[in-house]
Amino acid sequence: MKASAGGYARAESVRHALDLLAGSDGQGRVLAGGQSLVAAMNMRLSVGDLLVDISKISELSGIAVEGDTLRIGALTRHAQVGTDPQVQAHAPLLKDAVAHIAHAAIRNRGTIGGALAHADPAAEFPACTLALGATMHAEGPDGSRSIAVEDFFEEVFTTALNEDEILTGITLPIAEAGEMQILEEVARRSGDYALVGLCLAKRAAGHRVALFSVGPKPVLAMGAMAALDAGDLDAAVDALSAEIDPPSDTQASAAYRRHLGGVLLRRAVARLKGDAA
Repeated sequence: MKASAGGYARAESVRHALDLLAGSDGQGRVLAGGQSLVAAMNMRLSVGDLLVDISKISELSGIAVEGDTLRIGALTRHAQVGTDPQVQAHAPLLKDAVAHIAHAAIRNRGTIGGALAHADPAAEFPACTLALGATMHAEGPDGSRSIAVEDFFEEVFTTALNEDEILTGITLPIAEAGEMQILEEVARRSGDYALVGLCLAKRAAGHRVALFSVGPKPVLAMGAMAALDAGDLDAAVDALSAEIDPPSDTQASAAYRRHLGGVLLRRAVARLKGDAA
């Protein structure tokens, strides 16, 4: 099956892209890396759209430390996130996530902004940004705005972005001295979506735990975080089990996914303590 015919326009700047979206009568779709959008179009899940190609807007790409935050442009490719020394130093969770994302061809084309705006609940980057307490930055007709990551992901493939807005980048607090960031996931094969995945950040203020592939959006496990802060791993596992509502499908049952969540939390905490094999 192939995509249906639709319009195409290459944006020369963010303002140009916003103007194109404004004139599309609600049919504009932002094309960045295209690794999710083109697949959806080929399956006729998205038809008759005006594709607004932002891939050549240089200001939307790049990684830089700005004060006590790390800023990553929305058009920064997965592969660049995985190899950048500033990401390794200040947000190693994102570097580790890249190794689990699909295959090399996808990582060379896909963009972090595209992955976040697509909001696939089985993807690594949304849960990573949730665990790290990121801020999303969007540009629209009325100017720019910042969105806390806790408010960004709403439902399956749905975010707080308005139809006439573009995600321009994200900022993350740079890692503290001694901070640890860990990603654990279980997948049937390398490159497959995870059956369950877990991101854990341990900071002076406490733990942050986010899970993916356990519901319609990434989940910040508040109860598990509080139990870990209190030093009670068993209580954290019990709390996590109660906080997630995973689906059953042809890959795994809900009960199995819930069990895996606890297993991954125990693995992550063992790694924090240096006890992992």
